[in-house]
Amino acid sequence: MLLENKVAVIYGAGGHIGGAVARAFAREGARVFLASRTGAKLDRVAGAIRADGGAADTAVVDALDERAVNEFVDAVVARAACIDISFNVISYGDVQAPLIDISLEDFLQPIEIATQTHFLTTRAAARHMIARGSGVILAFGGDGPQTLPGLGGFKVAFDAVESLRRQWACELGRHGIRVVTLKTAGVAETLPDDFAGRDAIIAQIQGAALLNRTATLADVGNVAAFVASDLARTMTATEVNISCGALMD
Repeated sequence: MLLENKVAVIYGAGGHIGGAVARAFAREGARVFLASRTGAKLDRVAGAIRADGGAADTAVVDALDERAVNEFVDAVVARAACIDISFNVISYGDVQAPLIDISLEDFLQPIEIATQTHFLTTRAAARHMIARGSGVILAFGGDGPQTLPGLGGFKVAFDAVESLRRQWACELGRHGIRVVTLKTAGVAETLPDDFAGRDAIIAQIQGAALLNRTATLADVGNVAAFVASDLARTMTATEVNISCGALMD
């Protein structure tokens, strides 16, 4: 198994992406520690993992709270002896509207949330990873020239996280710690059936892909497990594009 005996923490593990990655990590042998602000969602993901024979622990954590993040990570290390993988996929609370119409507060909200949570969770994990001389930090979203109108600060938040990822990568590389982002052009399964404009968004995702398919939640989990594994030990300071060609690098 790709992640046998690895210890992974996943923030936002109760969501679609976080849950898919948690299940993939556990399937590949990792012990996963699931964090979110909503305990009920965590319990469902952990229950599915345990039903398949995996090991999962849960904790209600606000990934924007410095003390809470540090205490959570310290507790994981106290129980499991280390952290090998840290993956942050919490939502950014974005308000999507044209820039000409959006308030300053709504524009800044996703940017501030994204940079704050990725700084806190990466720093907390890195402090322990440095001592062992290894580790993997994963983010989700990615940047690039592609964008759409009406996103408010959402795309800017992704770009800011990538700037932070580059900074972390160059500072942590000498300690054997890799920092990588996964990016898609959207995963149709994450959209609720009653989501406004769902069909149009899915058609846009499908229409942009160069392959005759689009990324699924299973794809995201599988690629994340590979990137987090020692098979990808040469990969850092980069994005992994799993958009089926919808995002051109």
